Amino acid sequence: MVITVKYNIVGYLISEGFSNLLKNKKSTWAALTIMCMSMFMFGLFFVLGENINYVAGQVEEEQGIRVFLDYDVTATDISQIETEIRSINGTNMVKYISRTEYMNEQKELLGEDAGVLEGAEYYFQDSFLVTLTDLELNSQVQDQIRKIDKVETIESSNETIESLVNITKGIRMVTFAILVILVFISIFIITNTIKLTVHARRKEISIMKYVGATNSFIRWPFIVEGIIIGLISALITILIVGFIYNAVTQGIIETNTFQKLNLKLYTFRDLFKLLIMTYIGLGAGIGIVGSSISMRKYLEV
Repeated sequence: MVITVKYNIVGYLISEGFSNLLKNKKSTWAALTIMCMSMFMFGLFFVLGENINYVAGQVEEEQGIRVFLDYDVTATDISQIETEIRSINGTNMVKYISRTEYMNEQKELLGEDAGVLEGAEYYFQDSFLVTLTDLELNSQVQDQIRKIDKVETIESSNETIESLVNITKGIRMVTFAILVILVFISIFIITNTIKLTVHARRKEISIMKYVGATNSFIRWPFIVEGIIIGLISALITILIVGFIYNAVTQGIIETNTFQKLNLKLYTFRDLFKLLIMTYIGLGAGIGIVGSSISMRKYLEV
């Protein structure tokens, strides 16, 4: 019996939420349209931010530290140095490059003039190419490597690394700020849309309070209405974002410049799970917050 009563109450609240949408078609369509626009902008900046971070991560991985060893280093020394470098917090890839390999790299860079390096192998040094898990640890890792015995010098594009760190931080801050602004805009839209519904039914709400209905019982149909608007907007928007994202990224990936840089972008499939969870949580959350705010005035005792 208790279960049946609870089921009936839940059914009533949900049906009332849907009923509110149908009774106020103009405001519902207006809310859906503006919500979709706001969430579309949110989606664009979201996938843009994710891809910028992804590309930045790929560029970071290419920024290596070249660690040159003493000329008299032995095979045992090399093995020991590699172990010590790998043990440093922040190191990602540690690749040994013999003096012969390094000389061949320089020959490739010289092209037709590579002959000048013939027989000059002795003047080159064994080295390690070290990449980092986080470019912000660049100075810290270099300081630790310098303390290792048989390490002579370190070459690193410190200015480039510092610039990448600053650019990445700036992009993340701007993207986060825009997303927060769009969330507040969406909450404002939902709040005002449901206020219109609540105002139109203010007499009905007063009667319900007069006969003993609790605030929760009165509030929930409007919360359901807000959640429905948020979820429908989220589902519509994710389809639009997905279609546009696939078309745009396909065009970018196929450009000669992007292929030469050997960079990758997330596919929509990669982002889909994160995006749909974010959208559903955002849509439902905005609906609940917006509905709760709009009901305060009419539920005051």
